[in-house]
Amino acid sequence: MKNYHSIIILFVAICNAPFAAELPDGDEIALRINARDEGEAVSRLLTMEMTDSRGKQRIRETKGFRKYYSDEKRTVIFYLAPKNIKDTAFLTYDYPEADKDDDQWLYLPAMRKVRRISASDRGDYFLGTDFTYEDIKLETRISIDDYQRKTIGESEVDGFHCLLLESVPVNDDIAAELGYSKVEQCVDDTIWMVRQSKMWDMQGRPLKTIHSKDIRQVQDIWTQHELEVSNHKTGHHTRFTFSEVRYNEGVNDRLFTQNALKRGL
Repeated sequence: MKNYHSIIILFVAICNAPFAAELPDGDEIALRINARDEGEAVSRLLTMEMTDSRGKQRIRETKGFRKYYSDEKRTVIFYLAPKNIKDTAFLTYDYPEADKDDDQWLYLPAMRKVRRISASDRGDYFLGTDFTYEDIKLETRISIDDYQRKTIGESEVDGFHCLLLESVPVNDDIAAELGYSKVEQCVDDTIWMVRQSKMWDMQGRPLKTIHSKDIRQVQDIWTQHELEVSNHKTGHHTRFTFSEVRYNEGVNDRLFTQNALKRGL
């Protein structure tokens, strides 16, 4: 009889317990991230700090611009210092069509020519950093067509509640292009920005972790001011620091051309 009463009490407790809110699915989270306001255009200074496993550091000073043309996004980065890499420039056209490859170009002043970056190169590392060309292109957004996603739980980063999003490339060819077999992202579900990303290599081993810091509003737009990435295989470390961020203030269309790469700022 005692066990019977215990079962009744447990049943009543379960029935009266509040149901946990259902978490949004992976595709919904991805769409919310990509729907976040980024401003029609932005200009900013970017300092790149690269530190190898022995502590040797290299610093690059750049200026970047990004502008939307309807759903097409164009981004350009000009290197300002040091002298040996000054006037290097990178340009990307990110198209909304899933069946259309994005266009990317790199200008190397020593070669005095613009080199096209093919789609198969997008998993290569960007000019000595721990970010790939694809990472640089996406910025705060995520690829919709390259991955299958699911929500795997909740977490916390820097004291902020996050949803855990697991993404796996749709096939082996895409995985090989991207260089990742799996990506796990902690997504702040208040401002819909990724605060931390973990990547695994093609053998399923931890590859790198990207940490987005100092996220605050600029002209009412949530903006990351620092990105840190640690490469777990090489011990290499990259820090991006953004400053003088200005939205929607006269970003000239002529900046987003191959001629502008050669001409510089």
